Amino acid sequence: MADMARRRRSNPLALAILATLFEEPRHPYDVAATLKYRHKHESIRLNYGSLYNVVDALEHDGFIEAKETVREGRRPERTIYAITEAGVRELTDWLSELISIPQKEYLQFEAALSLLPALPPEDAASLLEQRVEALDVELARFRAERTVFRDELGLPRLYALEAEYNEALLVAERSFAAELAAEIRTGTLDGIDLWEHWYAAGSESGPLPLPNGRTAPRPVTDERELRSSS
Repeated sequence: MADMARRRRSNPLALAILATLFEEPRHPYDVAATLKYRHKHESIRLNYGSLYNVVDALEHDGFIEAKETVREGRRPERTIYAITEAGVRELTDWLSELISIPQKEYLQFEAALSLLPALPPEDAASLLEQRVEALDVELARFRAERTVFRDELGLPRLYALEAEYNEALLVAERSFAAELAAEIRTGTLDGIDLWEHWYAAGSESGPLPLPNGRTAPRPVTDERELRSSS
């Protein structure tokens, strides 16, 4: 059971289900509706198709249990689930781990930055400036939605911390992208002379050179060596 719980910890939807049932017993549709009403689907991928599969897995591992089955009018029967003592421990341990221990997340923008020299400097600067414009639009929309959400529900800051965190990330990303584009434009980015020289000579002139005559590390070509280095 411990190994299964550890694997499922990669799915934040399971954590959200446990947290919602920690408040009170609910049926799965009510769980999903509650998460969406509270805008938690903007931070946690809410897939209705997989929701019941996650609920089944949580029940199988003893973290939640069926309490009763109800029917309202002509609607299909719905099973009410409650969190168990084991589920409370799992919720507490999992949430504590996420808050206290930084995890490596492979972000797409980070991946793009690591491969940026594959684009000409001029193109890279233009694309970064486009990203800044898109982030400005996203920030404006995000702030407007936060204001409406706060005013409509009248919730204190405690219940929208993830939105505040997201805004901080967007602001930081915008600042980074704008500064990087400016450094490329002005030629002040460390290493841009090598980057520009490589494209001036043609992208088929060999690997991107390193300063002071250094060469890039030898690529791993042996499969066993590759596995041992990962």
